[in-house]
Amino acid sequence: MKQKIGTIRKAVIAVAGSGTRFLPATKAQPKEMLPIVDKPIVQYVVEEMVAAGITDIILVTKWDKKTLEDHFDRSFELEYSLEQAGKKKLLDEVRRISTMANFIYVRQKGPYGNGTPILSAASLIEGEPFVFAWGDDLVLSKTPFTKKLIENYKKNGSPVIGVQSVPKHLVDRYGIVKLRAGTKEMEQVVEKPPVDKAPSRLAQFGRMVLTPEIVTILKETALGRGGELWVTDAISEYIRRGGRFMVEEVKDGKWLTTGDPLNYLEAVVEYALIRPDIGKEFKEYLKKLSL
Repeated sequence: MKQKIGTIRKAVIAVAGSGTRFLPATKAQPKEMLPIVDKPIVQYVVEEMVAAGITDIILVTKWDKKTLEDHFDRSFELEYSLEQAGKKKLLDEVRRISTMANFIYVRQKGPYGNGTPILSAASLIEGEPFVFAWGDDLVLSKTPFTKKLIENYKKNGSPVIGVQSVPKHLVDRYGIVKLRAGTKEMEQVVEKPPVDKAPSRLAQFGRMVLTPEIVTILKETALGRGGELWVTDAISEYIRRGGRFMVEEVKDGKWLTTGDPLNYLEAVVEYALIRPDIGKEFKEYLKKLSL
């Protein structure tokens, strides 16, 4: 199934989850707005997309995500206060947030599942390849990981998903990718396989480049595990029909999920340690705790 290679300028970011594992912190704010030091999770995701050349950011939301939408909008009163106080560095940063990209908001409609955000945004990405990402998955790397995905797509002309090697004893927590022998081409995804039956240690995560063919198949895909609509079911069908689907492994960094409190705290630590303003002192503090 040969793909028509097109320029990728749009990204769909799924941010319609409820964040129940973070209650009560998420009772009145979206999980994606929880801070990684002093910047919300979702801003890191958006910045990665922009650094890869994405110009249109489509955020698939729901009714309680207004603060997320406000974050990427202008804040004239705050800007005025910062300007009057002579806090130019902060003023420039606040203004930059709203001008990074063209932000588009779509309310999610349809069944539960990570395939539903794609269908909710389908009219905005019709006929185009696009980046699809979870709003709570981070990749801390030297090169923006979305850029690596796009480069893979341009090279191979096929959709591609991000993967990272995980410890063998953890493979039963993830969707594990089986590769075609001797290639970086996905043969199938095995959801949460037993440790002794996992086809590899490569776990898929929420970064991928998808094509119109995948969207078409997703529209025809029946609800799957748990009565939800899964993008991996559409990907599996695409492969079954003869399509090539590539993988891009994180090489110069680390995938950091923030989907639960423990992994979220690990992500905060990782990002804090690389900060030039606080990293050294924070590292010393952690050393004291380990004594």
